[in-house]
Amino acid sequence: MASSQLVCLRSGLWSILFYCVYSHLKIILADEVESCDNLRLGQYLCKDPKIDEATQEPETCRDTTAWAVECLPAPNISCRLFNGTEFKFSGEEVGFNKTIPCRNVSGYSYKVAVALSLFLGWLGADRFYLGYPALGLLKFCTVGFCGIGTLIDFILIAMQIVGPADGSNYIVDYYGARLTRLSITNQTYRKPHLSL
Repeated sequence: MASSQLVCLRSGLWSILFYCVYSHLKIILADEVESCDNLRLGQYLCKDPKIDEATQEPETCRDTTAWAVECLPAPNISCRLFNGTEFKFSGEEVGFNKTIPCRNVSGYSYKVAVALSLFLGWLGADRFYLGYPALGLLKFCTVGFCGIGTLIDFILIAMQIVGPADGSNYIVDYYGARLTRLSITNQTYRKPHLSL
């Protein structure tokens, strides 16, 4: 009885081992090669975009999207190019281009806004600079709302909660301290989750 259970256990283990090896080889030796656009993180490296010195955003930024960031698949990765040909990369060739998000800026510097708020906020210079002349005049006439408004405005500008009046973003160094606001809308729950 014990020997038959042992034989059954051995055959079960061999079956599991065979299935694992078979499924692994099936993935490796699959005839269908994925598109280069569908590579997973770690299978490719994208180059840094060329940054415009004036705006500190990618040079190809249009409507919050920058185009033509070149991505290099890792060595020994095979994938299908946009024209349908299969290619095995050595790590030096460009496999595909990727879009990256960028921000809408219109000339208001974050560093200047924070400095004006810190040193001349009691005169309303920060609000005048950001395009709020009525609030700037009110702060000037009340000496920064007796200092309380100056402190509150400094905190709001430093945390990038108050921005330029035209709705654009501050010019912040490309690798600087940028604020990304997360929001939840009705569309948030309808987005499908990506399967890995």
